[in-house]
Amino acid sequence: MSRPPLTVGIIPNPASGRDLRRLTANAGLFSSTDKASVVQRLLGAFGATGVRRVLLPTDMTGIAAAVLKASRGRHAQDNRWPELEILDIRLRQTVEDTRQAARLMAERGVALVAVLGGDGTHKAVAAEVGDIPLLTLSTGTNNAFPELREATGAGLAGGLFASGRIPPEIALRRNKRLLVREARRGLCEWALVDVAVSPLRFVGGRAISRAEDLAEVFVTFAEPHAIGLSALCGLWCPVSRQAPEGAWMRLHPEAREALLAPLAPGLLQGCGVVAAGTLEPGVAHSPGLSGGTLALDGEREIEFAAGDQPTVTLDSHGPLSIDVEATLAYAARHRLLSIGREHPQHPVNLSCRNNPGEQQ
Repeated sequence: MSRPPLTVGIIPNPASGRDLRRLTANAGLFSSTDKASVVQRLLGAFGATGVRRVLLPTDMTGIAAAVLKASRGRHAQDNRWPELEILDIRLRQTVEDTRQAARLMAERGVALVAVLGGDGTHKAVAAEVGDIPLLTLSTGTNNAFPELREATGAGLAGGLFASGRIPPEIALRRNKRLLVREARRGLCEWALVDVAVSPLRFVGGRAISRAEDLAEVFVTFAEPHAIGLSALCGLWCPVSRQAPEGAWMRLHPEAREALLAPLAPGLLQGCGVVAAGTLEPGVAHSPGLSGGTLALDGEREIEFAAGDQPTVTLDSHGPLSIDVEATLAYAARHRLLSIGREHPQHPVNLSCRNNPGEQQ
């Protein structure tokens, strides 16, 4: 019985990079044409590293149609793109489209899923695919979780891992997450980067763009160069992706100390800092407010009141993602992208060229 072709999935969120923050801030626009171009660059890298089939969901903005047309052209044939299969899903133009595509890919046994979107898109995919690794690409507004990188290099890293040439202990990174639970309602949600507590009573427009609408922030990691709610901790008490702990901050407009932070691209706000500290794994924290809303990865999703307050807990059981830098560094040390002159499009494994005693 023949083995199935090596298959990966690509999920571009058509709505990412196009939300309200184009009006409330100066966030840039990531068009469908841009996303189709990113997908095509991924296809070229995947084909060069041994991937034979790519699953791509249909959409209403022309991304899949543009990629399908390109896949039939001379450039795709010359560069031996993988076979492209369009997943025909029932489109609702909501996050359920992303979740449905992710579920179908998991059922098909893909080796990884490349995700084009922001923090929310990556969270939606991660919730459906279990331990299938994510290849993260930033095309959204809140982009703390997916790091900004060019798709060609990311695709090479993903393809090398999917084809079995990079050990999992090198290529994969286990991410942290924040669990949000409320026992009475049976609520259990999670966030990849941040959970913010807001005094606003209703979900409304979802995004938080005013300092006075923030009471607390909990983060899995916080980098000083981040944009978004995690930037509050990143500029006050930074914590790395690799550290086991997270961070928290309590805010109030009349606090004695204030921090100037970029809550969205082009949107700088002075935020009053009451207190901040380390968020230890496994310790449940209740919001300091008796009622309000919780924003998960930048968007308000949960309303709560006295008597049904949720808890926020950091744990280390988030999704797996491809560590692009570590993967490509390993590929460089082991000459995994060396090619034979007679087959210029097909890298060959020349790991025997390693120097004696080189670290694996």
